Amino acid sequence: PHVKREGASYFVTFRLADSLPKAVLLQFERKKAERTRRLNEFAKRGEALNDSEEEIARDFRRKIERYLDRGAGACHLRRREVAELVANAMRHFHESRYVLHECVVMPNHAHAIVWPMPNHLLGDILKSWKQFSSRRAKKIVGMGEEPFWQPESYDHWIRNDDEKARIARYIRNNPVIAGLCARPEGWKWSSAYRPQS
Repeated sequence: PHVKREGASYFVTFRLADSLPKAVLLQFERKKAERTRRLNEFAKRGEALNDSEEEIARDFRRKIERYLDRGAGACHLRRREVAELVANAMRHFHESRYVLHECVVMPNHAHAIVWPMPNHLLGDILKSWKQFSSRRAKKIVGMGEEPFWQPESYDHWIRNDDEKARIARYIRNNPVIAGLCARPEGWKWSSAYRPQS
């Protein structure tokens, strides 16, 4: 279940429909379930295990991120006009419906730290980004009726300033980690972008 808190900032990830094949996701989920089951078995016996639910969830997310960063799928967001479309959709209602603290558009997914303003829901914000960009992007790349985005997005309630700073570093450095640029400031579809003069 998605935990929502009024006045909270969220780390969100949404990805292209073909970026994470179901078989790969099921494999990751199976390994996560095995670790969770093992953790619970140890807890029932009163034994300590050098693992936690938080670590299991974090490792699961990291596996997905590493897989996405390899550039799986058609990577439609690698096209300049599509990346620009998605980045602009994310920035469009900044300071009117939400505050966009950080964002990056990668070849097959996008990340953001967003704070929904009062009377605006995170789900509605993500839906507007995805609906607006998918209609236009599908025309650019010549897609038919098949989905452009995965229907489900990942969101995580950011609990404190340290966590927010860690996630912000991750977002800014994601293009560097994926080998797309040498410095965060060099990736045009990122809040870290600084044009060279």
